[in-house]
Amino acid sequence: MRTIAILCGGGPAPGINTVVATVTKVFLNDGYRVLAVHEGYKGLFAEHPEVEELTYDKADQIYCRGGSAIKMSRFKPRDEDFTTNLFVKEGIELLVTIGGDDTASTANRLTKYLAAHQINIRNIHVPKTIDNDLPLPEGIPTFGFTSAKEMGVTIGKVVKAEASTTQNWYLLMSMGREAGHLAFEIGKGIHASMIIIPEMFNKTQITIDKVIRLIISSMIKRRIVGQKFGVAVVSEGIFHFLKDEDIASSGITFDYDAHGHPELSEVSKAHVITKILKTRLKELGLGIICRPVEVGYSLRCVDPAAFDLTYCTTLGIGVKKLYDEGHTGCMVAVNLEEEVIPVYLKDVEDEQGKIRTRLVNIEKEVVRQTFAENMYYLTAQDRERAREWLSDPEMFEYDKILNR
Repeated sequence: MRTIAILCGGGPAPGINTVVATVTKVFLNDGYRVLAVHEGYKGLFAEHPEVEELTYDKADQIYCRGGSAIKMSRFKPRDEDFTTNLFVKEGIELLVTIGGDDTASTANRLTKYLAAHQINIRNIHVPKTIDNDLPLPEGIPTFGFTSAKEMGVTIGKVVKAEASTTQNWYLLMSMGREAGHLAFEIGKGIHASMIIIPEMFNKTQITIDKVIRLIISSMIKRRIVGQKFGVAVVSEGIFHFLKDEDIASSGITFDYDAHGHPELSEVSKAHVITKILKTRLKELGLGIICRPVEVGYSLRCVDPAAFDLTYCTTLGIGVKKLYDEGHTGCMVAVNLEEEVIPVYLKDVEDEQGKIRTRLVNIEKEVVRQTFAENMYYLTAQDRERAREWLSDPEMFEYDKILNR
């Protein structure tokens, strides 16, 4: 029987099960056998892989659930780990990979490996990540992003109500490895007083000190307009651009990996920034209370919202469409007209063969307007008023901090 296989890599995102269920149904309808390969690439290249045959019943049970019915793994195989054993044993004609940039980058390498070894197995990648950082057509999100944003905004609204009620500040740290899409959208959705994402530092090096000064800038601006509370939304992606010495000098104790790099994943990044902020506020004599909120893993396994249920169904059907048309080595995508199109991995790779990261376009009008009109921060016009709280307010002016 003709056979396809599906694997999921990286971390979970809302809509994975919708894609898996849809791919399963459309291929079963055409007489194929559909296999789930558990534990991502680790399972695919294992000596004894865990494989499950998917059925209509399984697809119906999982299609609207959060999480992933196919066990996931962040294993990143080296080229020498590649093997065709499972493909040959099971007679697999198509490998459907579901994942983010790392999974896509490995799929890109695997496509080249199979072609070089003259193995006639096709690969179609379904772009998944709540970070929205894969290079899809302009205006088209990665699946999972919209559902995660919806849950993030829900949490953020509650946090903002708490801030207003207690007249305190909250620092909400959002997921986002290098790109700030999720933090930006959550912050915009809750009218956050300050949004901090890596992309806004396009003219200066990101440092913890600059992040702290941006938050304090917002706090003082809010005082000037008569408001004592606020929420600052910060993308955890800022940590990926900090220099090691900046982290080491922060006063926070980290464990270090074998390469001497701090293990950031083992600490609450919201707690790190808030603790440093608290020290700075005390030094400045500002009686402002700020509390940390980490918005991370709570977003990844929520049930998919209506948008992702329909979008992921389209992507699942799109896998079959692209396969029938003979495509391989590509991501399944849709354009603004909701037509299914291929995005070839070789066309969106960098010099190292890694899939390029889609960043927030900081110059896009809607982004510029949000930062300019819907946030609170000190400008040169606030300098004299700000002296009521700061002896050197110029240090805390938005344009000065970001070198604009």
